[in-house]
Amino acid sequence: MRIKSLAAVALLSAISLGASVPAKAANPVQVQRLLQTGECFKCDLSGANLKGAHLIGADLRNANLKGANLENANLEGADLTGANLQSANLKEAFVNSTTLNEANLSNANLSNATLYSAELEGATLVGANLRGADVFNTNIGVGGGE
Repeated sequence: MRIKSLAAVALLSAISLGASVPAKAANPVQVQRLLQTGECFKCDLSGANLKGAHLIGADLRNANLKGANLENANLEGADLTGANLQSANLKEAFVNSTTLNEANLSNANLSNATLYSAELEGATLVGANLRGADVFNTNIGVGGGE
């Protein structure tokens, strides 16, 4: 019985220690550069809070935006070619004439987003939430193979 109790204490200690380790956050210098200049090629913006940000025409090619909060952000004319937006929150984002070719949007939340004339050639949208999204003149493929 005592061995089981020690094992349980060890397991709970490991879980609580793991929970207190902070997750990797976005590079604050790169976030600031993006907001000031609109340029952040290959930046690490993973987990960044860009809620409501005006990123019109921003250069975010090959940027890491995994888990970033882009809720209600304006991405009009932005270039996110090859960007990693896995599990990003793009709820109610304005995605007009935005380039997302080869972007990873797996498990991204695009609910109630506006996607007009967005380019998504080769983009991955597995598990993406498009519920309530307004999609017009955008090449979103359904199914697989040619």
